[in-house]
Amino acid sequence: MSNGSKVLIVEARFYSDIADEMAAGAIEALTADGFAYDRISVPGAFEIPAAIRYAIAAQQMGTADFRYAGFIALGCVIRGETSHYDYVCGESARALMDLTTQYSIALGYGILTCENGDQAWARADRKRKNKGADVANACLAMIKLKRDFRLCPWTKRNVRNRIPPAVPVVWPLCRGFIGSNCRTPGSTMSSVKP
Repeated sequence: MSNGSKVLIVEARFYSDIADEMAAGAIEALTADGFAYDRISVPGAFEIPAAIRYAIAAQQMGTADFRYAGFIALGCVIRGETSHYDYVCGESARALMDLTTQYSIALGYGILTCENGDQAWARADRKRKNKGADVANACLAMIKLKRDFRLCPWTKRNVRNRIPPAVPVVWPLCRGFIGSNCRTPGSTMSSVKP
């Protein structure tokens, strides 16, 4: 399915051992489906939405070297003694959902929200629940759905100088994308014309 597409994995390193296990599961699922990936890290789950937004902004500004077909958010939040857990879980989930609806991105949501380390490991372990693979497969399903709606990602050669910074969401240019038949170059989802 990939046709040379790439997914960005953004992982929170607060619980690095859990992050590594989830990333390994996600990478296995991506490579099994023929997708390439980039992997970046942020300090915690709260920072994941900002990192994904930075990647989207770089694509919009034409400064990105590659347009990602999808994004995978990996992290773990374990309940502590204060309400900090509730804020991190709620706000990171809300911000990621906002990104999916505002920018029509394909996202695999893999921020574990657990009561303790045992629950986290049961979900992260590739021999048990393997949530890393589940999240990658969710991302791949959403990429396919975007392609079915002809919201496919741009190829690298079409990214530069195609998106004016003032236009928040632009239909992708899909010339050169195998099997694509997207909208014409320059058409936008809003009334603002580039």
